[in-house]
Amino acid sequence: MIQRIYIDTSIVGGYFDDEFSVATIALFKRLEKKEIIFVISDLLELELTDAPQNVRDLLYNYSDDKFERVKITAAVIDLANSYIVENVVGKSSLEDCRHIALATINKVDVLASWNFKHIVNLDKIKGYNSVNYKLVYQMVEIRSPKDLLHYED
Repeated sequence: MIQRIYIDTSIVGGYFDDEFSVATIALFKRLEKKEIIFVISDLLELELTDAPQNVRDLLYNYSDDKFERVKITAAVIDLANSYIVENVVGKSSLEDCRHIALATINKVDVLASWNFKHIVNLDKIKGYNSVNYKLVYQMVEIRSPKDLLHYED
C-alpha cells in the first residue's frame, strides 16, 4: 500500500532551502517512484500564493495522480480550534493547527513538516494527540522528511 503523507508549506519551501533540500528532494524522489502519495490541502495552496515563484511552481512539475487533495471543513476548523483552546499552542499558530487537523481528519499515515517549533515537536505532538484522543480522533504521526527516507544498510 502506498503511504499517504500530508505535507505542509514548509516541505514545499524546504525543497529550495539549503538546510532542508537534501532530505526534501529525497522525499520528492519517493513521490516520483510512486512509493508515496502527497496529501495536499487547499490551505497549502493558499499559503503558497505569497511564496517565491519557484516554490509556487514546484508542485506543478508533478502530475495530479501524485496528489490527494483535501479541503478545510467545519470539522477541521473545530478540531484546530480545540488545539488552541486546550493550550497545545497559542492563537498565532492557528494555521499550523489547521494543517494538523486536516491530517488527522483525513487519516493520513504521517504529516511531514520542517516546522520544529509548532509541529514536529514532541511536546506539541503529545498535546495534539491528547486532544485527538479526547475528541475520539485517531492519533496523528508527525515527522520531518529525514524520518521518512529509506536508508541503505
